[in-house]
Amino acid sequence: MLTPYKINYPAIKTGNIYTFQTLNGVDYEVRFARKKNNLLHATIAFGVLNDEYEGEEYVQTNKGDALKVMSTIVTIFNNYKKEHPNINTYEFVGEPTIKENADSPLKRLNLYRRYLPYIFDESWRLKVYGSRVIIYKK
Repeated sequence: MLTPYKINYPAIKTGNIYTFQTLNGVDYEVRFARKKNNLLHATIAFGVLNDEYEGEEYVQTNKGDALKVMSTIVTIFNNYKKEHPNINTYEFVGEPTIKENADSPLKRLNLYRRYLPYIFDESWRLKVYGSRVIIYKK
């Protein structure tokens, strides 16, 4: 994996919002949220913050740094897991790209899934429901 970008960690060690900036000046936010009915289930969302992308947080920036961005997200995810060892379920959605329809966000999902082994070992199981991915402890 590539060296991650410099990460801005939450002020509180167990916080849930991380940010980082790429060398191209693109600002990203990575958020973890707990489910109201199950505090051991966390969803992850990440996207672009820059105004130039008109509030479209899931935009493709096409700056050629997707692999380094994903490496940074893996580092953030592993830090969050370390700070929250009791969470037993994680969930994320692969938002479709402009060229894909909502029923088949394959490009992003495939990219995200390639990085899951850097986060989860064999003690975790993966389920895909359309564009949703749920990873839970066996």
